Amino acid sequence: MSNSQSIKLFCGNFNKGLSEKIAHELGLKLGDSVVKTFSDGEIAVEINETVRGHNIFLIQSVSPPDVNTALMELLILIDAMKRASAKSIDVVMPYFGYNRQDRKAKAREPISAKLVANLLTVAGADRVLTVDLHAKQVQGYFNIPVDNLSGSKVLVDHFRKMDLDNLVVVSPNLNRVSLARKYAEKLDAPIAIVDKMELESGKVVSTIIGDVDGKNIIMVDDIIDTATTISNAANLLKENGAQDIYACCTHAIFSENALEKLKASAIKDLYLLDTIEHDTDELGPMFHTLSTASIFAESIRRKIHNESSSGLFNY
Repeated sequence: MSNSQSIKLFCGNFNKGLSEKIAHELGLKLGDSVVKTFSDGEIAVEINETVRGHNIFLIQSVSPPDVNTALMELLILIDAMKRASAKSIDVVMPYFGYNRQDRKAKAREPISAKLVANLLTVAGADRVLTVDLHAKQVQGYFNIPVDNLSGSKVLVDHFRKMDLDNLVVVSPNLNRVSLARKYAEKLDAPIAIVDKMELESGKVVSTIIGDVDGKNIIMVDDIIDTATTISNAANLLKENGAQDIYACCTHAIFSENALEKLKASAIKDLYLLDTIEHDTDELGPMFHTLSTASIFAESIRRKIHNESSSGLFNY
């Protein structure tokens, strides 16, 4: 990679595996840095090589298992690079923690996504690279450029290789209909929707809009957290005659007992991207991790060479 002498990649302690893959894609090595925690819980950073005059890319998922520690590590890394006279600091954030808190849903609530945007900017970030923000308007919370890359290309390309027949793309709720439609267009398949309705009695009734009887299913979502919605949707699809049910997501949080729900559900295989690091042995054979390294590496390459990145935002 030309101009590599002006680029340096560093990472924190969250998702080092993806950081190493991005560096490999670019033909670079991760910079020499140490992020440690003192006995009182304070985070300390050591940068063991010069960064003066270099374009720095800091890779860190603000993600579980400790979103707050991940964020604080990232802020301190940015400050260290800025004080060491880095030419520019681009934050590569595969998962943007707090991005779901993008509005005031009720009185006296914070807009935490805006707060995190302010913190990153004040710390010294010049640009943010992330993938599949839960709410795209979060880009507007920043006064610096934000590249919201699309992870769907990796997933769509994989499903194309599977070459499933009688395919239907399903949205597990009304909120993901737009996402399901994008997948359906690329896979040349119809869509169906699982619609939940709460009755006056408080009972929740789920219905399926569309034909799934005898069909192979791909359910799509951007985030799987507790997995209640997608597990219930899969079971309902199976009850209505669906054949093999596959699911996919960009960000696999898997909080609480999500793994148990998914393993007990009618989902045959679940495909996730590596924006949040997981222990493969803990996940089990039904979970398949696909990498976003090539997407981030290509975005970095285009930025360094002043090339357009528009093709990476939508797919």
